[in-house]
Amino acid sequence: MLSTHTTDSNTHANTILKSNLNERYCQVRSLTEYLSQPLSAEDQCIQSMPDVSPTKWHRAHTSWFFETFLLSPLLDGYKVFHPDYGYLFNSYYETVGPRHARHERGLLSRPSADEIGIYRTYVDEAMGTLFDQPLSIENQELIELGLHHEQQHQELLLMDIKHVFWSNPMRPPYSLSPNQEGIALEPPARPSTSPSWLSNPGGLIDIGHDQTRPDTFAFDNEYPRHRVHLNPFLIGTSLVTNDEWLAFIDDGGYSRAELWTSDGWTTACINRWEAPLYWEHNGSQWTHFTLEGINPIEPNRPVVHVSWYEADAYARWTGCRLPTESEWEQAAFAESPICGSPHQWHGSVWQWTSSAYSPYPGFQPAAGAVGEYNGKFMVNQQVLRGSAWATPPSHARNTYRNFFPPSARWAFSGLRLVQN
Repeated sequence: MLSTHTTDSNTHANTILKSNLNERYCQVRSLTEYLSQPLSAEDQCIQSMPDVSPTKWHRAHTSWFFETFLLSPLLDGYKVFHPDYGYLFNSYYETVGPRHARHERGLLSRPSADEIGIYRTYVDEAMGTLFDQPLSIENQELIELGLHHEQQHQELLLMDIKHVFWSNPMRPPYSLSPNQEGIALEPPARPSTSPSWLSNPGGLIDIGHDQTRPDTFAFDNEYPRHRVHLNPFLIGTSLVTNDEWLAFIDDGGYSRAELWTSDGWTTACINRWEAPLYWEHNGSQWTHFTLEGINPIEPNRPVVHVSWYEADAYARWTGCRLPTESEWEQAAFAESPICGSPHQWHGSVWQWTSSAYSPYPGFQPAAGAVGEYNGKFMVNQQVLRGSAWATPPSHARNTYRNFFPPSARWAFSGLRLVQN
């Protein structure tokens, strides 16, 4: 992570890195508990569909990650908190051992939410002891991976509890006061500037995480950096809004088979899609369920909770298309840094691309169990780029490759358009 020249400077650099990492560890772990604080023990047990995990499962699984991959192999004399937790809170790591079925996580009334809190404290105290010991650069990088993993689950926690509360006939709101990490409850409205197009000349460009910059984090699916050729293109300066999506609905977008892929049309018909997830028409106006409760549709906010199938159909309706992930990344880097752009690259909604989630040329998964983190999912998924309003800002970057199945709607997903 840092280049040094002498044994003394190596030791000093390692101490600085550990100190910063320890502070970051405490911040990330505290945020998870902060996001869980408004939820009752009963709230934290619910699994409203197979893709949703209960809040207490997220809290436990992220602790299991540190216990399994760091504390058990590295801390002398460490005893796992509970012998059954490895089975209950392993997600998909086949090489680690068997696990409880994903779609049955909501059946776990025990351990309780309070017991998960005790588990988290136990792991945090042990990690504090680990930070007091010498740590190799490789182990520090594994801790950083664990923290970014937990940040993923922080966003999933909000995605999932939104679906849980929407599934409740009372439609209760999730209340959260502002916090230092900048996580909001709804995407910001479109900037006041008129939507337009950014011109990009294309050509031969480099895409992916730059591994010559070891001071920056990236998941293994973001590299190797590689060269691609892009034709010239125009990309929208803003995301598609609710108002623009309403025009698609009013023009029969959900009933016109010619706009949809075959799989998309079949899925939309079977599930009777007529609008984005959480939208309802009360006879006089459209409303939608938000983390703050049921609100009228705000025209200038980005449309959210649309599947790739819907995004692709909308793009075809406009005579445009979805960007490839290479086009998106090139445009985001060409225009501005991650922060400070008025064009919603980050902090609004995840943006569907036309790119299937597949390995970059030369991709090699990491050795051992952590190699299962991304590579095994590189099939039947579509790439999303950017970040959402609920993404911790320190977790967002232009090379990030998020991915979901094309039918997924509960994610914080929207779109921007491209023209050739």
